[in-house]
This record gives sequence, structure tokens and C-alpha cells, in this order.
Amino acid sequence: MEKLKELLNDLGISKVKLAKYLGVSRQMVYNYLELDSINKWPKEKKILLLKLLDISDADDESISKIKINTEYLEKVEERLISNKPNRDIIDSKGLNQEKTTLLSDFIFLLKEKLLEEESDENYATIEYLYHLLQSVDNIPEFKYLLGYVSKAAGFTKPNVFAFNEDKQFMFEGIIHSAFSLYNSGVPSKSKVIASRDRFVKEIEERNEEKLSRTQQLNTVKIQALRELGYNEVNVSNAAEVFEKIAEIESRRV
Repeated sequence: MEKLKELLNDLGISKVKLAKYLGVSRQMVYNYLELDSINKWPKEKKILLLKLLDISDADDESISKIKINTEYLEKVEERLISNKPNRDIIDSKGLNQEKTTLLSDFIFLLKEKLLEEESDENYATIEYLYHLLQSVDNIPEFKYLLGYVSKAAGFTKPNVFAFNEDKQFMFEGIIHSAFSLYNSGVPSKSKVIASRDRFVKEIEERNEEKLSRTQQLNTVKIQALRELGYNEVNVSNAAEVFEKIAEIESRRV
């Protein structure tokens, strides 16, 4: 089994990818790989793995004969993509195969994380990720942060820039310095506390501004309804009410 593990690692087949291909959980893949022989795997899973690797047996001799080249890697990747026995039912309308695969992989990984024993912590992690994706259009630095994480984890080459190259380049340098400083244990605790206090203050100020704006909009909405003689906003009068809101706000400029 050690040869098999090495082969899977050399092919870049992660536990998540293999779990998705076999139609089992990631934990089950760990359990399979802990067995001393592939012959102890469920028969259908063994057949799927042999098909993936294009071999008749998974003994050391058969694995040693495999020549890992570009052609072999491409064929393995094709088989990984084409076989989705446990694909989540998702609406992929309007998406090409590449985007559909990414969405399916993303959902599968999220589900796996939520099923793990540390589900409370994983839930918080996924919730924060969800918040990040919600905010990424308004805060471009979040995209640069995702790029940095992808590169640091080895998924993306360091000199590939999917976004604004100059800004992403600068951001990655600054973030790397920050991580290095954090891991070195050098920063003065008092300076870090002061910096975090400023961070908290900025968040509180933004929240206050948001609340103030919300209250202001509610006031304007009430005024618009009164001027139009309505009691509430509904489908039939929404356009008229919003037009009146815009008019009222323009009076204050």
C-alpha cells in the first residue's frame, strides 16, 4: 500500500479528489489506505481505482511499471473528471464543464468539512469564507489574499497573477512580511494590541455609518410613502416609491 500512496501523491491525487472519484467520504479514503492490501477494499471501489490508474493489480510490481509522463497524467485526470458517482445535484445551467467541475468540487469539499468531527470550528471557517466571498467585489484585497493563500499552499505558481498584477504583487509582499513577523514572535505585544484596537475602532465606526445610513433610508422611505399616499411598498408600487425616494434624497443635496 505504501507504493500506492506514493503513486497517488506523485500523481497529485488528493484524498478529496480520490474520495470524490470513489463516491465516498474523505475519512473513508483514509480508512482504505490504512489497510494492508487493496484486496480488502470493497470490490467496486477496488475496480474503480484500478480503472483510474489503468492497471490490472495494485501490487508493488504493477505500480513500479507505471511511467508517469504527461500523457499518463492527462489520461488519469480525464478519468477523474469523467467519473462522478457521487456528484452533488447542483444547477450547472450556463456553466461550462470546467466551471461545473469547480463548483462540484467546492460543494463536495464544503460538505466534507461540515461532516468532520470538528464541525463547529469548520462551520465557523466556512461561514467566514462565505462572508469573504460576499465581500470580495467591494474589497479587492480579499481577492489578492485568496491568491496569496493559493500560492503559499502550492496550488498556484508564485508569479501567476489573476488580478491587477502591480497591486497583487505589492499585497503579497506585505502579507508575507506580516506572516513572517507573526510567526517570528518578535512583534511588541503592546504595539499589536494598539493596532488591533484601531482595527476594532474602524469596524465599529463603519458599522455606525451603516446603521445611520439604514435609519436614514427608512426615514426617507416613510416620507415617500406618505407623500404618495401608500401604507407599504409592494410589487405594484415599488418602482414609484423608489423613484420618490430618489427625488426626496435629491432635494437634500
